[in-house]
Amino acid sequence: MAYYIAPRFLEKLAVHITKNFLPLPDVRIPLILGVHGRKGEGKTFQCELVYERMGIEVVHISGGELESPDAGDPARLIRLRYREAAELVRVRGKMAVLMINDIDAGAGRFDAMTQYTVNTQLVNNTLMNIADNPTNVQLPGSYDENEIRRVPIILTGNDLSTLYAPLIRDGRMEKFYWEPDREDRIGIVSGIFEPDGLSHQHIVQLVDAFSDQSIDFFGAVRSQIYNEQVRDFIFQVGLENVSRNVVNTLTPPQFRKPDFSLSHLIEVGYRLVREQRRVTDSKLATEYNRALQQTVATHDPAVAQADYYRAYEGANDQTSKANHQASKANSHNSSANGAAAPATPSPPNSSISPSALPPDTLKQLQSLINQGYRVGLEHVDQRRFQTNTWKSCPPIHSADPQEATKALEQCLGQYSNEYVRLIGIDPNTRQRVMEQIIQRP
Repeated sequence: MAYYIAPRFLEKLAVHITKNFLPLPDVRIPLILGVHGRKGEGKTFQCELVYERMGIEVVHISGGELESPDAGDPARLIRLRYREAAELVRVRGKMAVLMINDIDAGAGRFDAMTQYTVNTQLVNNTLMNIADNPTNVQLPGSYDENEIRRVPIILTGNDLSTLYAPLIRDGRMEKFYWEPDREDRIGIVSGIFEPDGLSHQHIVQLVDAFSDQSIDFFGAVRSQIYNEQVRDFIFQVGLENVSRNVVNTLTPPQFRKPDFSLSHLIEVGYRLVREQRRVTDSKLATEYNRALQQTVATHDPAVAQADYYRAYEGANDQTSKANHQASKANSHNSSANGAAAPATPSPPNSSISPSALPPDTLKQLQSLINQGYRVGLEHVDQRRFQTNTWKSCPPIHSADPQEATKALEQCLGQYSNEYVRLIGIDPNTRQRVMEQIIQRP
């Protein structure tokens, strides 16, 4: 099977790898190449195709190996694998690279709650030290005065901004953002479906039908096509006989070629898209973790509320202070009059006037305001919707229903071609109490 290698990807890797093996005079060459981009776009697979095309030996490290119960083990592993790659160059007389997959998952910091360990520090420091002295890489506890061969390092990740900033500076790391264009996507998908005999026209129509999906989506579609035959096989032999027919058998089952017509592929593709949306829209983890967040807040309020405070500091700080002062004033008046006033504020009696908003949206907005919650809005385009990276609309400071409605209409009008969701925020705990998508492009 002849897979497609994107010309831009091939050129970038080939130049970086070759340049690191050439004795260019008075030229500082970055040792590390960071390949980053959206999930599922084939970064690692394209790298493997380039290595195979150029006949390059590869020594792999997974991002999961960059943490260990024993301090110093991941840093020692990096030095050991780097020296192993250098030895391959010396012994086999071929170019070699050290490849670290998903570097951001192993050494990145995604938010303030990500634990920063000693191993994370040592991994960053080790990579920086190798980038600065690529021919003098020593193992802990030993010293070899002989220089080793310089070996380029290839990193893959989704978000390199989560890494230690001095590591990714231009002198040490060259960055390459991989986002396949339409021609690249058509070429890669053509390679995926090459054994199935799809015409070029059908490939183009399939890619255009799911233009916002990543490359691995089309591989998943092809895999799903075989599910029908596997299901028929299971019911044909019986569930209790599946094991004896697929394990340690001299006559493994044979399957005919499935239906790879364009209409069938698009049908399966839309089925996968619906499952993606169910996962994105369900937000069950928010409900399940709410009790956990409340428990943590009981034991350590500062830790539990830190992240929420940063997210809504600008929108909620002034309103929370005003509510606190009003609550103290009400409590003082109640004590002076000897009356027992209710602890919770009474909901506003005003209602939202008729507007162009759907009735369900108006009802949700009215319910949040009546319960004393703050109202917020977030938006995201179709591509970013797949990665769940929402952006905030201008905050709604006012609790007046009329002004909240106007702000909601303005956000919907400004981002008419994007997803928009309505969120409710408890001003006391600064936690979200509701997330609901109210507009789809």
